[in-house]
Amino acid sequence: MFTQGVWSVAPRAYWKGYLKLSLVSCPIALSPAASSSERISFRQINKKTGNRLRQQLVDEETREPVEAEDKGRGYEIDKGVYVEIEDDELEAIKVESRHTIDIDSFLPAAQIDKRFYDSPYYIAPTDSVGQEAFAVIRDAMRDKGVVALGRIVLAKRERVIALEPHGKGMLGTTLRYGYEVRKPEEFFTDIDDVKVPNEMLKLAEHILDTKTGDFDPSAFEDRYENALVELLRKKQAGFKPPKTKERAAAPRNVINLMEALRRSVQAERAAPTQAKKNRKRIQGQGEMLLPITGKEASRAAGKKPGARRKAG
Repeated sequence: MFTQGVWSVAPRAYWKGYLKLSLVSCPIALSPAASSSERISFRQINKKTGNRLRQQLVDEETREPVEAEDKGRGYEIDKGVYVEIEDDELEAIKVESRHTIDIDSFLPAAQIDKRFYDSPYYIAPTDSVGQEAFAVIRDAMRDKGVVALGRIVLAKRERVIALEPHGKGMLGTTLRYGYEVRKPEEFFTDIDDVKVPNEMLKLAEHILDTKTGDFDPSAFEDRYENALVELLRKKQAGFKPPKTKERAAAPRNVINLMEALRRSVQAERAAPTQAKKNRKRIQGQGEMLLPITGKEASRAAGKKPGARRKAG
């Protein structure tokens, strides 16, 4: 039966390097703290054959397939006009990856706007020797109630990362740059300034009080995901694997065809010799009798000049 999470894999380090604070450093590993791989995902298939589909790059204008060696990068400067960028040009400007997170500053976590938080990572020491240095940095931040800001190179890009104590380890969250965060004025300009009556405000606050609770992510239900799981269970219960006899028959047909061709060639070669023997036996007859050696041989023999009917 179908079980949710069957495709999950053991977590592994996404990045390895060093955490450095002044003269103190320790080897660490970053692992993604969140993943969407547990969600149900689907593949595109051919409904006629049941085979998986593969996407192919196609030129937008000519509609012709594009080979891998002809694929490049381009930045659109006008409608349909691109400046081509070569791989070696990108390589020349990439930020050097030192595999070190240098802590630049410390600040209260409340000062970081939540809109700037991007991807979370678990941070842990990678050997017993560096655990003491790791614990010193972690516990000092916990005592001061601050987070650390550093820089890290991930996927060729330099990112700002916020580090904070998290249990025995740390939580590192990459931060977005200022140009990546949209200004609220772009969306809130048309909202009117409304004066809320005090009575209505008190009533709303009472409703809030009755629904106040603690944050518990286990209480969140992904109803769509659950519905997908149930659908797949039902489908799998009545699922019958597609018959593979047709696929297996293809090689046998090729073998049989090759065997038939061999026999036909052998019969075709033997036909003239057999025809000469028959002519010697039945000289004087008005018709030459064709040797019966199979349909293929008969057809082949019938095409030979010596196999035509002769007048008596």
